[in-house]
Amino acid sequence: MSGPSAEHKHLLVQHILDAVDPRLAPALREELVQPGPQPTPVPGQTVVLAGHRSAGKTRLLPLVSALLGRPGLDLDAELERRSGRSLRDWVAEDANGFREAERTLLLELPRGSVIAVGGGFLSHHPEALQPCFTLLVPISFETYRERLLADTTRPRLRPGMSLEEELHSIYHQRQVLHARVPTVSLADFLRAFAPPGSKT
Repeated sequence: MSGPSAEHKHLLVQHILDAVDPRLAPALREELVQPGPQPTPVPGQTVVLAGHRSAGKTRLLPLVSALLGRPGLDLDAELERRSGRSLRDWVAEDANGFREAERTLLLELPRGSVIAVGGGFLSHHPEALQPCFTLLVPISFETYRERLLADTTRPRLRPGMSLEEELHSIYHQRQVLHARVPTVSLADFLRAFAPPGSKT
């Protein structure tokens, strides 16, 4: 897959910024035009889009894939396709089996593509991400809560709690776990593709 032109890259950056949590987008745009690191994946290094559930990883996948000129794959969708099971049922019936399957699949996929992983991947499998360029897709708790309260298709992770308690508990627990894993911020990553000093 050949890479996009500079003009197309700038447009893709705008689309990515339009697709992130709207509560965080203004600050992200401000951060993007400030001097800072511009990390980029090396050739052949897998790029992983990671972060909380409902952060928008699947939505960003085709945009980041196009920006880098690499093929993209949604890990959860591929797991459903290969297993013939819905993730909602799989997690409810065999959470440990699902976690092992998602880790195994990531390690088996060809290197160098862009892969969106599920919301629990970063906290459950940090060691599997060590050789990857892991891009953290941010989401505020308020947006996370709103999206997951409205989405009844996702599996419950702690059915012994109320949904409100579950969302609060998992978000804040995973925030701590995410901070322990080497990741690249979205602003730092996009800075390499935005025109210098421009308000994207």
